[in-house]
Amino acid sequence: MGQLIAHSADHPSATDQTTGEASDLDFRPPTMEEGAAMWRIARDSGTLDLNTSYAYLIMARDFAASSRVAIVAGEPVGFVLGYLRPTAPERLFVWQIAVDESQRGRRIAARLLDALLADLPQVTTLETTITADNAASQRLFASFAERHGASHHVGPLLTEAHFPDPGHGAELLHEISELRRGT
Repeated sequence: MGQLIAHSADHPSATDQTTGEASDLDFRPPTMEEGAAMWRIARDSGTLDLNTSYAYLIMARDFAASSRVAIVAGEPVGFVLGYLRPTAPERLFVWQIAVDESQRGRRIAARLLDALLADLPQVTTLETTITADNAASQRLFASFAERHGASHHVGPLLTEAHFPDPGHGAELLHEISELRRGT
């Protein structure tokens, strides 16, 4: 993973300010100190693979430019963690996205993705992996592709045999391409 653009959490971007919808929300790059809250949100989601808290702290520090948190009353209530692929910096891989249960139903996950894309003008393709049984994530990314007039292709990437731990389902690659076409 390589951070290939300059964007500091100390210097908000244009999309860091809320836009009409739920004016109590702010979207911005995470700080390392918010990594613990991101870990808690992931843990409490009940659907994400929970990684060590260390991973969330380091991702927030090293990949803030390609990640976002949603803030309500000064506290993180959602996040999207991503990175620009080192061999293809026009491709954003979304590693995880989650919203605190108390904030669900406010389109925060969709708005996190939109805010992130708006701040990464070089991104023409978004990638993520989703298990076949995660209908909510499938809807989120299909809706994102439709909203952005992009093509959406789903295919195999990681089979169950790839994982050393038993019981991990296959991860299908969702590739949303042709972003920003005509804009």
